[in-house]
Amino acid sequence: MAVRHDCRMRDGPRHGTAGDMTTASAGDSRPGRPAAPSGLPRVLGLADLIAIVLGTVIGSGIFMVPGVVLRDVGGHLGLALGVWVAGGVLSLLGALTYGELGALLPEAGGLYVYIRDAFGPLPAFLYGWTQFLVIASGSVATLAVAFTVYLGTLTPIGAGTGRLVAVGLIAICAAINVWGTRKSADMQAWTTAAKALAILVMGVALLLVPSAAGPSLSPASAGMSTGAMLAGAGVAVVATMWSYEGWQYVTFAAGEARNPQRTFARGLVVGTCGVVFLYVLANVAYAHALGPAAVAHSDRVAGDAVSAVFGGWAGRIMTVVVEIAVFSALNSVILTAPRVFYAMARDGLFFRRLAEVHPRFGTPAFAIIAGALWAMLLAASGTYEQLLTYVIGTGWAFYGLAAATLFWYRRHRPNAVRPFRVPCYPVVPALFVLASLGVVIESLVAQPVRATIGLGIALLGVPAYFAWRLRSGRGAGRVPDAGAALPDSGAEVAARTPPV
Repeated sequence: MAVRHDCRMRDGPRHGTAGDMTTASAGDSRPGRPAAPSGLPRVLGLADLIAIVLGTVIGSGIFMVPGVVLRDVGGHLGLALGVWVAGGVLSLLGALTYGELGALLPEAGGLYVYIRDAFGPLPAFLYGWTQFLVIASGSVATLAVAFTVYLGTLTPIGAGTGRLVAVGLIAICAAINVWGTRKSADMQAWTTAAKALAILVMGVALLLVPSAAGPSLSPASAGMSTGAMLAGAGVAVVATMWSYEGWQYVTFAAGEARNPQRTFARGLVVGTCGVVFLYVLANVAYAHALGPAAVAHSDRVAGDAVSAVFGGWAGRIMTVVVEIAVFSALNSVILTAPRVFYAMARDGLFFRRLAEVHPRFGTPAFAIIAGALWAMLLAASGTYEQLLTYVIGTGWAFYGLAAATLFWYRRHRPNAVRPFRVPCYPVVPALFVLASLGVVIESLVAQPVRATIGLGIALLGVPAYFAWRLRSGRGAGRVPDAGAALPDSGAEVAARTPPV
């Protein structure tokens, strides 16, 4: 039987769905602002969604990882650039897939909601459990400590002071996010714009100024065979995917997006494409300034490149840029990840207080505070980095599982309004699911002990899940038949949705 491939990218009607059908919550400081059924006000526009994607992905990776990638491919610049493009394409496949899911079901929690509806509350809980225990909290702790490390290159600080700075930074970001989603999104927009502009200016400046590194795009050979370089390229693709990771976090905040049927998929795709462009530009610029061989031996390639071309003062400026990038990524995780914990609590599968919306600020304040406190503890104890390496493969297992839910929605709700359809369905989501599976397998092969420990951390959530089910006294909690909430026709949506 031939499979029909829908290769058209379409935007549907401008009407809302069930997520837009309520009036503003008590916590909305702007009367009349539509709110999701959860009560979180919809205050995030298209620019905010793009800023969240760019801000979450671009941390410190692009300033350091290019050297690792070049070493993996034997210093061959053309192959290294192909690896970065491949990692970007794989990320874009996921962004397109999640774009349809987020526009179809714009609720707080994102991936947690998709997994819950298609595969049941247990795997969804395990994803949220791992997010709270390690993935999101470990990312926040890692970013906070990275901030202090770079700060130490500008002014000497001791180990104790560094931990205090890391904890204080998390507290400041958490306070801003509790204060208001709009305030946090504004800060996210400014910091993201600053680091994106800095990377753009750096890349163009390095390419325009002649360097002593020789021809900028000539590959350097490290004497590796073609087979060895191709094998290294496979490992390098996995490394770049860690640098690209974070675009999926915007799905957690879909419940606060304005007119998500039109803005969500666009924000996710545009933001991901922006990251790919900036990453490729930066890699070409580094090679032009230093030469592929020097890039391959550098662990702080951005600072080395601008210092080599413009002098030591430029290297110090790049350190400040990295600080802004790290802070922006940290704030973006705190802005988005607590929505998963909030959704779990609404389902009766987490601490009940985490489901509350602040009556004045309109934010999931307790969910934000709980996640921040745990991240502070990880940052202060120094256990964050080891824990995070354990669950990398496990995280990608959940990303693939969430993408696979698109097949479930297409089959079980074929007539639901889909404002955005992933192009070339089912090829695009299938490729991303396979790519996610490949990352998981590579993790198991390369680091079997760590991968097994990561799986064990996730499975520790099984007894916790049943404990919360018994505690809630509501079976699986508030879990609805999500498909039943999806309108089947544009006319129905138009009739039931107030204007935005």
